Amino acid sequence: MPIRKALELADERRLDLALIAPKATPPVCKIMDYGKYKFEIAKREKEARKNQHVINIKEVRLSAAIEEHDLGVKARNASKFLKHGDKVKVSIRYRGREMAHREIGFEVMEKFNSMLTVDYIVERKARIDGRSMVMVIGPKE
Repeated sequence: MPIRKALELADERRLDLALIAPKATPPVCKIMDYGKYKFEIAKREKEARKNQHVINIKEVRLSAAIEEHDLGVKARNASKFLKHGDKVKVSIRYRGREMAHREIGFEVMEKFNSMLTVDYIVERKARIDGRSMVMVIGPKE
């Protein structure tokens, strides 16, 4: 159908002529209410975003010489993050001569794991990267 005739037909119906497939031979057009079409697309995208859950990574920093009560507070915070559905990155930063006693850091990590009150999955075991030890845990689905 010629373009002029298609435009006249769209004007008669008080609708828009939308180009659907411009690279087709001949190009494909559709008579539609373009404003309503854009509104429905935006509504679908908003609904899809509403159903998504973004997983954040929260960090809990410990030290090799952390006290029992402080470790309990950090463990409670990590449990709260895991309940909310976030991943937790637990890190211990070694300072000075603490590097000579790395096993203390592993003991602190084990004690931290035993203090957690929720079910979790260890996604990355505790390992040393430079002057820090890092472990990543996530919520159990």
